[in-house]
Amino acid sequence: MDAILTGKKVLVMGLGRFGGGVDAVQYAARAGAQVVVTDKATPEKLSDSIALVSDLPGVVFHLGRHDAEDFAAADVVIANPAVPPGSEFLEVARRHGRIVTSQIGLFFQSCSAPIIGITGANGKSTTTILTAHLLDRAQAPASRRTYGKIWLSGNIGDRPLLTILDQISPSDLIVLEISSFQVEQLAQVRKGPNVALLTNLTPNHMDRYGTFEAYCAAKEGLFQFQPLEARTPAVSIFNAEDEIARSWLRKYRQQPGRKCLTFCADDVSKEMRAVYALPGRANLSNLAAAMTIAKCFGVSDQSIRNCLPDFKALPHRLELAADAGGVRWYNDSKATTPEGTMVALSAFECPKILIAGGYDKHTPFDELGKRIASNAKATILIGQTAGMIADAIRAGSPKAGGADVRFAASLAEAVELASRLAVPGDVVLLSPACASYDMFENYQQRGRMFAELVCKIRQQS
Repeated sequence: MDAILTGKKVLVMGLGRFGGGVDAVQYAARAGAQVVVTDKATPEKLSDSIALVSDLPGVVFHLGRHDAEDFAAADVVIANPAVPPGSEFLEVARRHGRIVTSQIGLFFQSCSAPIIGITGANGKSTTTILTAHLLDRAQAPASRRTYGKIWLSGNIGDRPLLTILDQISPSDLIVLEISSFQVEQLAQVRKGPNVALLTNLTPNHMDRYGTFEAYCAAKEGLFQFQPLEARTPAVSIFNAEDEIARSWLRKYRQQPGRKCLTFCADDVSKEMRAVYALPGRANLSNLAAAMTIAKCFGVSDQSIRNCLPDFKALPHRLELAADAGGVRWYNDSKATTPEGTMVALSAFECPKILIAGGYDKHTPFDELGKRIASNAKATILIGQTAGMIADAIRAGSPKAGGADVRFAASLAEAVELASRLAVPGDVVLLSPACASYDMFENYQQRGRMFAELVCKIRQQS
């Protein structure tokens, strides 16, 4: 266990309604720390997360607000990724000389195995899980592998980081999806992965960063702090089709101790495409990225091809929810950026009815509006951003009469409306281009509700 926590007063900032801080609380408590958990949410809203840690020794809860005195009194503060680095409470801890760290910072400081870190605006979850799949399955049997167990974690669902540390061997490989918030936390401890990959960069989280340049700067930390002093070179991998990635390639490719590689969708051969089920060029790019990483660890093309048929679309990512009456319904609830929705629209050649809209992250919709106007048969808009997306579609419409834009007060109403508009051969696509927090707890709940509503439509058809 971590020596900086043993016997110390540890403050975990942000338990989270979905367990974001549970891992840190468990790790600190098992290290013998006195743990205080602070969160602005009430105990009622945090009940599921509290249940996971309430029986641990030495854990107390200060909920409903943050108290500056807690931050001044702690020896170590472990901040949730959602906490902005400039938080006034973290500044209190720093002024008092306290250690401010994070779940991912502690993991990188203690992990004995090589780490593969994958970030980007779109495609990072699919690329991360596909990378782990290729590394885990492509070199079977295990006796022929040059590495041990594959661990998949990071910014993916409920997969813990800290509580697996004592199970990891130096010969294992760690595959992590890393968000921009987590990259910022790694930069604070000047740590980066042995292998770092950027899928792409488009505007996201403008409500936190304000500008695209600031968002890109946060992401770049993944490459800035890779371990160049290691006996084997750090590997930096960039998407050759992304403008920002190409600029970073030029910046880093001559740096001693670093090996730079590129990938693009066209790298995927016809033979690979024939056994790869995920639709669209963006998913080919995800596959090319995962293949590039796998080949760094000696995985052959033939091994990759053999295991691709076993890989399925991830939940809420262009996931086929139903095929009812000749209409295919796709759940792409994870598309929380305009670029993600544009990727989804480009994945299908048939007529498309789009359901979009949600929480406002202050992301521009101009380009999305043009793409929807030229690619969607009809668009049904919900949530806070419905009006803004509608304005962008109308502004970008080349048609004299304008695009077919409808509004719905709920997802249920949107699905019902889509069922009346759709005819055999159409695709109905939930791809919101926005976060879910205005109407749902998270994108997973939004996607599950969509699937349930579509199931009812299928039963009626």
